[in-house]
Amino acid sequence: MSRPVRPLIAIPARFAAGTSALRYAAEVNARALVEAVWRAGGEPATIHPHAPDGSADPGEVADRLGRFDGVLLPGGGDIAPGRYGAGPAHESVYDVDDQQDGFDLEAARQALRLGMPLLAVCRGLQVVNTVLGGTLAQDMGGPEREHRHVVHPVELAPGSVVARAAGVGKVDVSCYHHQRVERLGRGLRVCATAADGTVEALELPSNEGWFTGVQWHPEDTAHHDRAQHGLFDALVREAGSRAR
Repeated sequence: MSRPVRPLIAIPARFAAGTSALRYAAEVNARALVEAVWRAGGEPATIHPHAPDGSADPGEVADRLGRFDGVLLPGGGDIAPGRYGAGPAHESVYDVDDQQDGFDLEAARQALRLGMPLLAVCRGLQVVNTVLGGTLAQDMGGPEREHRHVVHPVELAPGSVVARAAGVGKVDVSCYHHQRVERLGRGLRVCATAADGTVEALELPSNEGWFTGVQWHPEDTAHHDRAQHGLFDALVREAGSRAR
């Protein structure tokens, strides 16, 4: 008896100066993220973020994504403020990479256009907001206000995509970010906020494909928190339906 084919989930790589196992600069994804997709029944596939001069070819990106059943936009460094029309970069902005930005933004644009199942995590949520014309607050106010190494409760809007995926109305979320959504992108709906008003989850009701973005890192606790793992389960389930 043949085993079911795992839906292919494209995850854009993150650039790294190096790793302990390699002699050169690397392209990586967090192991916890990859394993969460695998546990959910998906086949995680890291893809190269090709965007010469910071601009990815829309047709090429669409063709590349067309080979997959779903997309996961992971966390990472900050988006260049110029990408959302902001002025000079705040001193806290870090790890900006023009090629990474160019590819991630085009990947989000094409995934939404194609109606592909799309889960956006942390930076991924900010990428989607930027693609749809939104802006980011470059810094949340320093160590006393940012959400780094923080776990806090978040209430999910009843009936929202993220609430249905998590299967609960309230979750404890693991955060690591110093930026947040400022002006909401076109068509996006906020479906969770932190106590300080930070947007914690988004959805796009007008889009024909399954999409949710979360400002937290569900992969941090998915191995023991069924609600967090539910996000990966939902992504893979939707990808499987699309594949069929």
